[in-house]
Amino acid sequence: MQRLSSRLSRNSTLLMFLTNRAKQRSITTCSLNPSLQQLRGQKTQEPSIPGHFQKWGSLGSVRTSRFATGFTPLQPKPLDSIMDVGRAKDKSPEELASIWDDFHLGRGHIGATMNVKLYHLLVQRAADCKYFVIPLWRGNGYTTMFVQVQMPHILFTGLEDYKARGTQAAPYFTITCYTEFAESKDTVLIRGDVVFTSKLSDDEAKWLLETAQSFYLNDVRFQLVERFNKQTRDFEFKDVLRALNMPIL
Repeated sequence: MQRLSSRLSRNSTLLMFLTNRAKQRSITTCSLNPSLQQLRGQKTQEPSIPGHFQKWGSLGSVRTSRFATGFTPLQPKPLDSIMDVGRAKDKSPEELASIWDDFHLGRGHIGATMNVKLYHLLVQRAADCKYFVIPLWRGNGYTTMFVQVQMPHILFTGLEDYKARGTQAAPYFTITCYTEFAESKDTVLIRGDVVFTSKLSDDEAKWLLETAQSFYLNDVRFQLVERFNKQTRDFEFKDVLRALNMPIL
């Protein structure tokens, strides 16, 4: 993190890009590190966020305001509170994946699976490249979503909301990975929860999950993630649009 923070002087280009590019229709942003700390049951501490992300947050004047009335911090949800782990042990990997996906059909929940090799690759790559931006196409424009990957969790929020509220902004969509069956069935269970169903549909959430995975697991696309985190001056958002076959507005 110190390495990221030391790039403050090199991030004016990215800040300008985010300020200009996010003028298309935009949703809101997420309670990044504090939410992750509470997902893990830790005491809330002052978040350690790269310098250029602190700049984004400081652009707004309501940094200390709550995102939405009644929002409660995220809490860890053990796997055995979601499914009968004992009975699941007798299922084949294919049956387990099918049961998991079917269980999460419904408003506000997404179910997916991943093999262990890909999961380890995701963990490895996210260790040095925790942040990214993904355009979500809507109508005649796109909303820029800010992504934080800190395994076993992934948080999605709107970039504009993070700029306005900083660490007080709440996540729209959270992902938790469960590794209880990694060794026995070569399967990692993935659960996505849409925190604000008024902000994201199930289809949009599923697309964001699949797209985020593609940028971290595809060698060519991951170069853009590395550039965003490590070579900020060379990062061009239009390259992300091209990768997703979206028009450059």
